[in-house]
Amino acid sequence: MNRISGRAWVFGDGINTDDMYPGFAMRLPIEEAARHMFHASRPEWPQLVRPGDIVVAGRNFGLGSSRPVPLLFRELGIAALVAEQFNSLFFRNCINYGLPAATLPSATSLIGEGETVLIDLAEGNLRAGETVHPIAPLPELLRAVLDAGGLFRQLELDGKLRPAKG
Repeated sequence: MNRISGRAWVFGDGINTDDMYPGFAMRLPIEEAARHMFHASRPEWPQLVRPGDIVVAGRNFGLGSSRPVPLLFRELGIAALVAEQFNSLFFRNCINYGLPAATLPSATSLIGEGETVLIDLAEGNLRAGETVHPIAPLPELLRAVLDAGGLFRQLELDGKLRPAKG
């Protein structure tokens, strides 16, 4: 999972978890709740997104409550998130749920909606069009969590947690 390629969807600054995962949708099964992502700001988005797409956002992406938003992104097939700045709790939730996240200053001005993006988490770069931009490479520890499919799955594989039933 070190290299990820997909079509970009660009969002602005200050996108909060309440918009990504509206309160009413929290009572729904994940597969249904995912159809209500960005209900207040971009309600048509879940019907337009395709598996492998990448979400690009501005500063303070994921501020707000600690809702399991990465589960919704994964349900829709989002391959990765790129933001100018993540809320730190949201960033760690992404990793813990197995959703790659990369930080790129000025991401929203460097990447256009619909543009193909190639992210290399190990090397620490992102290609948008013909331009390569440096990103902070994810430490091996966090890449291992992503490769396992998330923190719970990694703990199961390491024998530190009983596998979930079902």
